[in-house]
Amino acid sequence: MTDAMEGLAGLTAADLFGGARAGRLPATVITPEDPRYESMLRGMNHRFVARPDYVRVTSTTEQVVAAVGEAVAAGKRVTVRSGGHCFEDFTASPDVEVLLDMSEMTDVYFDEERRAFAIEPGATLGHVYRALFKGWGVTIPAGECTEVGVGGHLAGGGYGPLSRRYGSIVDYLHAVEVVVVDEDGTARAVVATGDPGDPNRDLWWAHTGGGGGNFGVVTRYWLRTPGVTSDDPALLLPRAPGRWRVGFMMWTWDGMTEEAFAKILRNFGTWYERNSAPGSAEANLFGFFEGLGRTGHVMVGASVDDDVPGAEELVTGYLDAIAEGVGLEPAHRGQQVQPWLYSASYPGHGDPGNEHTRRLKIKAGYLRKGYTDRQISVIYRYLSTQDYVPAVIVVGYGGQVNTVAPHETAVAQRDSILKAVYLSVWGNEAEDEAQIARLREFYREVYADTGGVPVPGEVSDGSYINYPDADLADPEWNTSGVPWHTLYYKDNYPRLQAVKKRYDPLNVFRHALSVRPAD
Repeated sequence: MTDAMEGLAGLTAADLFGGARAGRLPATVITPEDPRYESMLRGMNHRFVARPDYVRVTSTTEQVVAAVGEAVAAGKRVTVRSGGHCFEDFTASPDVEVLLDMSEMTDVYFDEERRAFAIEPGATLGHVYRALFKGWGVTIPAGECTEVGVGGHLAGGGYGPLSRRYGSIVDYLHAVEVVVVDEDGTARAVVATGDPGDPNRDLWWAHTGGGGGNFGVVTRYWLRTPGVTSDDPALLLPRAPGRWRVGFMMWTWDGMTEEAFAKILRNFGTWYERNSAPGSAEANLFGFFEGLGRTGHVMVGASVDDDVPGAEELVTGYLDAIAEGVGLEPAHRGQQVQPWLYSASYPGHGDPGNEHTRRLKIKAGYLRKGYTDRQISVIYRYLSTQDYVPAVIVVGYGGQVNTVAPHETAVAQRDSILKAVYLSVWGNEAEDEAQIARLREFYREVYADTGGVPVPGEVSDGSYINYPDADLADPEWNTSGVPWHTLYYKDNYPRLQAVKKRYDPLNVFRHALSVRPAD
């Protein structure tokens, strides 16, 4: 018998299969001797391969409590994976001994007792969109990557194409169920709500942007629009669009000068500086800038609910504003309308790479304003001349997101208007060093004025924990003197530390960028 199986020998059938019901998997243990083991080790980023003593596949809260309790009692390091889209090695570091797989916890339903929609952490965004739309005609302002699991996406403060109109997804979090570990090693499930009188309210608050893998194992979220008291489920979340309008312009690198590139990116930033007021007509529109290297393109796009009054004119005006004065005609420009659900839940949408090209490194930054001229010059130089060129994607933010005070949720960046993503994707392990080095150098040059990282200030506002980057905690790459936790959480970090100390006093749930317990 292996050490892993010896550790499980004391568990009863009720422990292993407790809580199982029709349609649920039994609690499953997969060890290295099991032919399924190799298929359980990778998430989206194939740079990181877990090698735990065993994988536990769970499908009920009771199973999670038993799995966490058993691992803690055995002194084993446990990590959690739902959708598997973490960009760092948080679930696959060398010391991980137990990997808790939550991907089969996928229920989406209306909880009549709480008058809120319950969503389990393994449900992918595409599944959530389909279930909410088909059942009640509602939706949530979550992300575009349809295979991302709700578990980490929501805890980290997820956003998406409807966020400028409806806010961050965490603004709809009503309650959360979390398996925590007490100081004596006991695992238990806690339900925390946003009710001011709830003694566990701080645990709820920590899950409104405090990041995944920090405080315990989320087994369920409940969402509804704050302040709405209706008994009709169809009124308890935002109405989903019926049709979705998309517009775009694309330029090739042929004839693209630095002046033309700078004008595009400067116009893009200026539009968001002028058009991010909450409740404005323009806040209905979500747009992006995408810059790929010499073998790619420069693209600007926009999308909007086509039932918004003047939707076509909004997109046209947006594209016209960004094209103004560029002096280079786009190779393609157009608009199209399609059913919203088709666009929102299209399989694989938003995920970079394919089944073979899945080695990734990502960096990020919030912007309060458009890029400076110096930053634009750096971006142009890297995209237009360098090998191993990363992608730069800048997406619209602000609008309704910015109506919430920074301390009301763990998401502290509540006056930003854009989010920037710097991304490299490749398939060959032999390229790892060169790809990562080039992306690091690129990012450092973009933020050279502030120590190589997006220090909160007039232009930047830190980074986004759902795009984790361990380099921000490395003094070689962060020379700003501003700690990584300030870049992610700003003034909210001490409160997160207090929550950590109360609900995870043994620091069971930890990774390279995890919240440290308060001293």
